[in-house]
Amino acid sequence: MAEISETMRNQSSPSEENTKENSETSNFDHKTMRKSKPGLKRLALTLTVFFSFLLGLPWLLKSIEIYRSPLPFRDIDSLSNAIDSNPFLFPCKFHAVFVNFDHSTPFKQNAEQLGFLVSNHMSQLADRSSFCGTCEKNYTVSVSLDSGNECVEYEDVDIGRAWRCGALSEFNFDETMKNDEVLDEYLESVVGRRGVYTVVVVNGGEWDRVRAVVGKHRHAWIVGRVSEVETVVEKVAEMFVKIFVGGAKEEGTMQGEFMPVGADGKIVLSFNLLNADPRDWIYDWDFKEVHEKLLSSTLDALGPIANISVESQEYGFAIYMRPTPMQVLYHTPKSSYSYWDTEVESHIFSTKDLPFFVNSNEWHLDTSIAAGGRSKILQFVVYIPSANECPLRLQLPNGEISMTNAFISPTWGGVVVLNPPNCLGNANSMHPLRHKVSPQELNQILEVFMGQLRQLFGLKSTGFYKGASGSSILLASERGFTEWELDVLARQHACFNLRQCGTTLGSLSRLVQSLPRMIIKDEIGKQVKLSLEAAKLAQNNASQGIYDASVVSSRHARSLAEDAFFHPSVMSVSYYSFEHCFAVYSPFFLPLSLHVILAVVREIKRYKQESKKYAAWKAVGK
Repeated sequence: MAEISETMRNQSSPSEENTKENSETSNFDHKTMRKSKPGLKRLALTLTVFFSFLLGLPWLLKSIEIYRSPLPFRDIDSLSNAIDSNPFLFPCKFHAVFVNFDHSTPFKQNAEQLGFLVSNHMSQLADRSSFCGTCEKNYTVSVSLDSGNECVEYEDVDIGRAWRCGALSEFNFDETMKNDEVLDEYLESVVGRRGVYTVVVVNGGEWDRVRAVVGKHRHAWIVGRVSEVETVVEKVAEMFVKIFVGGAKEEGTMQGEFMPVGADGKIVLSFNLLNADPRDWIYDWDFKEVHEKLLSSTLDALGPIANISVESQEYGFAIYMRPTPMQVLYHTPKSSYSYWDTEVESHIFSTKDLPFFVNSNEWHLDTSIAAGGRSKILQFVVYIPSANECPLRLQLPNGEISMTNAFISPTWGGVVVLNPPNCLGNANSMHPLRHKVSPQELNQILEVFMGQLRQLFGLKSTGFYKGASGSSILLASERGFTEWELDVLARQHACFNLRQCGTTLGSLSRLVQSLPRMIIKDEIGKQVKLSLEAAKLAQNNASQGIYDASVVSSRHARSLAEDAFFHPSVMSVSYYSFEHCFAVYSPFFLPLSLHVILAVVREIKRYKQESKKYAAWKAVGK
């Protein structure tokens, strides 16, 4: 019985197990449970791909990063504001000397009263003639009263003793008036001081009228019998303000931009010889010798204002050729027409024809490669007319014939019409003769060119200045420009260059800040910093009255500012905003990135769901 019961117990145990399994199977839900633990392989692969994208994002941003050298925006703004708000004034020192104004004269005045009168008249004139590069109110006036036996001086500031008492006591003005050069050099030895402008007034002599002369240096003199001190004081003040400061420019002349200096501070003077018709005559010249003798001193004088180079070209037949010193270009007719005038027995062209005289289609006034870029090119042309229009003369607006037979074209250059002698003698000859411009003719032509160059710079080409208080004689210098004229040009160009420098740097600053993805190379940053340093140096030199150093520094500052603004990298077309960058790269990376992100989200969600199923099955099993 025991064996039967044991056997029945053994037979009943499998049935119980089956019953248990059946109960568990009946409780298992395939939708909400799982028996195995979810694997991490898919999740790990998906996260690996996702993090690889995240790690590659900095490399992507680095690859599209724009390098920008830091620019001193505050310094640029301060320079621009300083130039715009504060007028650029140069300090000027003036010295008036009154000789033979002793106590016996009925208009006895002391030095202090004379100084006050001169300053008062100068203030009135300065208010009416204020432009960039003047002194305005930033000047000092000192007065010396020399009666022969004793001297009285009034100095607005302590500039030292400016006049040697009795320096002109033994000087014979009646003989010297025949030669102003002698008195000019003598006064230079007496009152020659750098940066001080002196006017010497000498009362007496055999001259009934008052004669005013401005020397080649920084002084002038007025000689004659003075009847009223107020008149001579007005004349002294006018010389100080209108001549020494204003450059003897008459009313209506152009200022500022009417200066033929390139943005890089360079000027190229191109001298050209043009023959209208080779069947009549053939002209050439030897310009090298004249250049070495006459132009070298002028170029040295203008050196602080501009870097000037000279090119002499003679043009050969009417085909394009590289200019060489001995080429000649014929068949260069003018674009205007002339008419025959029986009274002067010449072909006449008037000032109305000047805009059409230069024939740009036929006058191939080519220059060297060095003359390109931002350099200013001034063309000086000697035009040899054909026999059909010879002699060819220029008629002025007043009906008179021009003595120089030349004219200028602002910012372009000048033209001199050279009529060959015996115009009709060699006309239409079978074998035209070759002629060479003589040294005398070259000297005359260069004198005309020098006057044209002075006009292009805004100075007078004549030796007279007519003002409100009378006319003055202006002595000419062998260099073409006197010392006081060079001072005027230096002040004006320094002021003009600094203003252009501030404008250019300000434009560059605004441009860079408006384009965040603009490439700013280290070279541009260096040029901007050097330009600011040169501008500050120019301002310091100007405040101390060192005109030459100021204009050199200002020219350097403007050139560097222009180089930075027109840098090739700045002119690139690859500047774009971040939105544009996103629009360019999104078609490539956005679809792939979306798939990766969606895969990560889907895989994490799946892993969480499977983990919940496994947890639910374990809970049922317990």
